[in-house]
Amino acid sequence: MLAGAGMLLLGGPFAGSAQAAALCPGHQVRSLSFSTGKTVVYRNRDYVCAVTLAKSAGPRRSMSVGVQARGSRAVVDRGDFTHHAGPVTVHAGHRCVRVTGHVGGKSTRTGWILC
Repeated sequence: MLAGAGMLLLGGPFAGSAQAAALCPGHQVRSLSFSTGKTVVYRNRDYVCAVTLAKSAGPRRSMSVGVQARGSRAVVDRGDFTHHAGPVTVHAGHRCVRVTGHVGGKSTRTGWILC
């Protein structure tokens, strides 16, 4: 049964979207797709959380996710991962945030959002 559950997590593009929800509390406010993955952004009261998901699980490759509240330093998780980078969470309060994500050389970046 565990093998079957593992296959469900690995199947299809962005099969990890449910996993992103489990990694970040709150409600999804943005999904930033790019050719090799997507970065999903959640808000929970005064906190913003993000996770970058590879389009497909596979060998370890360079991935990152970052969130920066205006006036603060960015919080970043980067490394070589098989499926996702993050989650990272910042206290944003009522401040705008910037979000970045990359998987294997392709990336996404927002301007100031959630203002």
